[in-house]
Amino acid sequence: MYFDENEPQAVREERFAAERAARRASRKAAGLDSRDAHLGAAIVVVALVLLGWFGQWVALAIVSGVFLLWFAAALSWTYADGDQGRHALQRAYNLTFGWGGGF
Repeated sequence: MYFDENEPQAVREERFAAERAARRASRKAAGLDSRDAHLGAAIVVVALVLLGWFGQWVALAIVSGVFLLWFAAALSWTYADGDQGRHALQRAYNLTFGWGGGF
């Protein structure tokens, strides 16, 4: 973002709004690669299965609740950002489980 301190406030707000709209349009047009998110989701599923297998019900509830809340927050953010439908779900999925690419 370009910033000029001598620029009038109305012009600055209009320019910032245009820049935000351009970034939002590029995010919506970009393809979503979910390979990393699939790996992260698989790791979470394995961890949840192991917690259930060994009878750690409280830990199972906490871990699954954290990921459920994380996904709900990501989905709310994508809807607030202007996405709708399948693209919003894919972005929320990638935001929730995309950390799996670090492995």
